[in-house]
Amino acid sequence: MASPAADDYLKTVYAHTEWQDAPITPSVLAAKLGIAPSSVTEMVKKLAAAGLVSHVPYGAVRLTDAGTQRALAMVRRHRLIETWLVQEFEYGWDEVHDEAEVLEHTISDRLLEGIDARLGRPRFDPHGDAIPDAAGVVDREPFVLLADAPTGHTGRVLRVDDRDPELLRALEAAGVSVAATVTITASGVDLEGVETALPDGAAHVVWLSA
Repeated sequence: MASPAADDYLKTVYAHTEWQDAPITPSVLAAKLGIAPSSVTEMVKKLAAAGLVSHVPYGAVRLTDAGTQRALAMVRRHRLIETWLVQEFEYGWDEVHDEAEVLEHTISDRLLEGIDARLGRPRFDPHGDAIPDAAGVVDREPFVLLADAPTGHTGRVLRVDDRDPELLRALEAAGVSVAATVTITASGVDLEGVETALPDGAAHVVWLSA
């Protein structure tokens, strides 16, 4: 079942559970993809028939082993392209997601391998998301969502969600970057030794080392 649409579904299902445990439902999948629920239902049926997802009516959608491997291949493409755009073309981290969404379906495996080699086999993209290697192996350390981190917790910023460019720009303006050190205080957060007010929504898009 080779199609960009199928790849987008699989990648979205994978990404939904990458940083939290709740499985994705068809309604949430429809919202994330911006597609009518009826269209999602039909595609999920096709993916299930192809052995790429498991699904029962009105239940969660889960990747099979085959679906996971295909999703990882697309995730690898997307994140390598994002990294390439930032490092080679000086894109901002708020600009690369939509570009990568287009390019990931068009470049050849040969070019992807060349990008990976030129970049020095990066392990993480500009937002801190792990880049699977060519075998689909993902390297990720224990994490906690900023909103769930207790007072007194100190951790490095591991990942910032890339879906909202405006929030990414606001976080960058506040000094948030991948690998920055954050301590949860009684009144907010200490960022690299400075008490900092983060923009609205930040607590739900930033992940720290546990």
